[in-house]
Amino acid sequence: MISIVLIGTGNVARHLFDTFRLYDKINIVQVVGRNEQALAYFGQYSKTGSNFSNTEPADIYIIAVSDDAIAPVSQLIANVKGVVAHTSGSVPMEALSKHPHKGVIYPLQTFSKERKIDLKNVPLCLESDQKKDLEVLNRLAHLISDHVYGISSKQRKSLHLAAVFVNNFTNHLYQIGKELCEENNLPFEILNPLILETAQKLETLSPCEAQTGPAKRGDLSTLKKQVGQLKNDRLIKIYELFSRSIQMKFSRD
Repeated sequence: MISIVLIGTGNVARHLFDTFRLYDKINIVQVVGRNEQALAYFGQYSKTGSNFSNTEPADIYIIAVSDDAIAPVSQLIANVKGVVAHTSGSVPMEALSKHPHKGVIYPLQTFSKERKIDLKNVPLCLESDQKKDLEVLNRLAHLISDHVYGISSKQRKSLHLAAVFVNNFTNHLYQIGKELCEENNLPFEILNPLILETAQKLETLSPCEAQTGPAKRGDLSTLKKQVGQLKNDRLIKIYELFSRSIQMKFSRD
């Protein structure tokens, strides 16, 4: 049995909590947070509290809060004997320097409150500077995920940056596509098969091999026409920036 105190009440904390509840070998002894309204959900199934310096004994203390709050929150957890681990992709493990037993358990996924995630398919990236502490994190990680990786803070920082490109930036481009559709009385859903095929191709092709479009082909006539269709300077800059980047990539190759 692995005992856990979960610190935080946001999206990541809630998804972890809902996953932990599925396993008999995981005991959530407490959830700690300052948002009383959010704590009400966790309180249906576990003990809760709002005092970070008054936590229950546990094997692992998981800090699932905003990046800026990780260090100050960790300072409030007083004299705990278990492993204190945060869940951030970009914050170094040393943000937990007060604690002799520390680590990171970073789920590489995007979390939305409205959508359930099966963590069995989510990569969990682990880090610790002590073998025994890493073993504890590994025990927990392998219970809830089939994809567990040991990576350093430097690697995790780069991985998080890559994730921003492939997830956050890509999703923003979806939003632009949605706006262009709406401006022309088209349903955004008409693009869904294209979006899915683009993602699924990456299971068998590299991103370079999967690239298509006028910029890759060097179709300057189409590029010029499409720039002319855009009436928004911001979108013109985005279109031209991406097109140039693709052209540079394939002119080198």
